[in-house]
Amino acid sequence: MGDYDNLVEMGFDARRVKLALQKTKGFNDAITWLAENEAVPIEELEAAAPAPAAAGSSSAAGADVLGEDGEGDGRSAEGGAKSLKCGECGKLFNTPAKAEYHATRTGHDQFEESTEVVKPLTEEEKAAKLAELKAKLAEKRANQSITDAKTQRANEAIRRKNDAESDRIKEDLRKREQLKEAEKRRQEKLDDAAAKEKIRAQIRADQENRLVKAQQEKAAREGRVVETSAPIEPAGPAAVKAQSKPASEYTETRLQLRLPSGPPLVRAFPVETTLFEIAHVIATEKGFSPTTFAITFPRKIWDQSEFGLTLKEAKLVPSAALIVA
Repeated sequence: MGDYDNLVEMGFDARRVKLALQKTKGFNDAITWLAENEAVPIEELEAAAPAPAAAGSSSAAGADVLGEDGEGDGRSAEGGAKSLKCGECGKLFNTPAKAEYHATRTGHDQFEESTEVVKPLTEEEKAAKLAELKAKLAEKRANQSITDAKTQRANEAIRRKNDAESDRIKEDLRKREQLKEAEKRRQEKLDDAAAKEKIRAQIRADQENRLVKAQQEKAAREGRVVETSAPIEPAGPAAVKAQSKPASEYTETRLQLRLPSGPPLVRAFPVETTLFEIAHVIATEKGFSPTTFAITFPRKIWDQSEFGLTLKEAKLVPSAALIVA
């Protein structure tokens, strides 16, 4: 692995590493250059990079005592300016780019040329700077790791909240569908009961009319006169309802619970008792836990998902015979 790969592996920006290796002569010098120019924007460093020299030109002709590696304004190094000095804080800069960045960052605008030379770092200072850079890199990675962990926890919390909200919405939809389906079944049951009652009333009326007709024919054969009456009309649903007490007026219902074995359990329960409570009574008294209740006419089965219905809601008022399974 070369110097470039090692520096990139340490966490330095690849563009800065490339410039550092171009401007220096080895790994340690590159580390020093990167440390000195850490605060200078990469765009300024790249803009100040030297252009390829023309053929036959003298390297000394373009030397700049303010810059590095031949960059600058062409002043002679003898008796000329060696650096730029901030007149407000006294800090020295060996490149105009560093001075400009210092001015941008601090607001200082008083600079002057200086014959003082910016001293290069000693080996001990370079080692200390390298250790400092490594420590900063480790701290940066640790902070990034903490930030990533916080972000991950926040995202996980958001995901869980969204999942919980989605589950709640699905559960609400499922309950509404169950209520809608239960209402539909109740209405179908009412319509079916009304239709059956109408048929039974028609049968009773037909039987009575046939009886009256037979009596009239017999009297005619015997020469007797029988008072005739209008044909009996079947009672409509309103008449049937008028003859019986409305289910809403009952406060109790009498159940005959037909168990898989043994005699049936006959018991009266309040109409607000749920099927779940009926199942609990059976489990307590008979040691059997029902999974379904059913009636034979009209055929209807209630499974455990419907055990929350009351006897009134299940239309089991005022009495019913339930098959327990």
